[in-house]
Amino acid sequence: MRKIINPYKKYKGYNCFGCAPENKHGLQMTFYEDGDEIVSVWKPKDFFQGYLNVLHGGIQASLIDEIGSWVVLIKGRTAGVTSKLEVRYKKAVYVNKGTIKLRAKIHQIRRNLYTIYVRLFDAEETLCAEGYVTYFTFSKEKASQDFYFPDYEEFFED
Repeated sequence: MRKIINPYKKYKGYNCFGCAPENKHGLQMTFYEDGDEIVSVWKPKDFFQGYLNVLHGGIQASLIDEIGSWVVLIKGRTAGVTSKLEVRYKKAVYVNKGTIKLRAKIHQIRRNLYTIYVRLFDAEETLCAEGYVTYFTFSKEKASQDFYFPDYEEFFED
């Protein structure tokens, strides 16, 4: 697996709920490239729970949405915005039982619509949720100009 660097953290005011490392109220997700997939290993905090010790479903949806957007950034080499999100919750995810792993990859591309398939596993590697997220993607020029999309090389150290 190859670590993905978050090039957006260099911008003053950058505070993404999903991936900004300095957003103390956010998810602070980090990402890796593993073949055709993007992977995130994430440790839940107890303030993200719904029922006692159970990860809130909206947070699970946010995790799925965020990793999907990083698939667009890395594999699509552009920026996009969520146009549709479908999540199927299969099992409870506990905030007090270790790290969660998400795996995401491109499912389908139609013109400028990317559909990403995401799986969310608990610490015991049980599939707990899965989802499909469709993103409306932008031209490289618009992504760069309006959404700060960097040179692709900025996502990696080597």
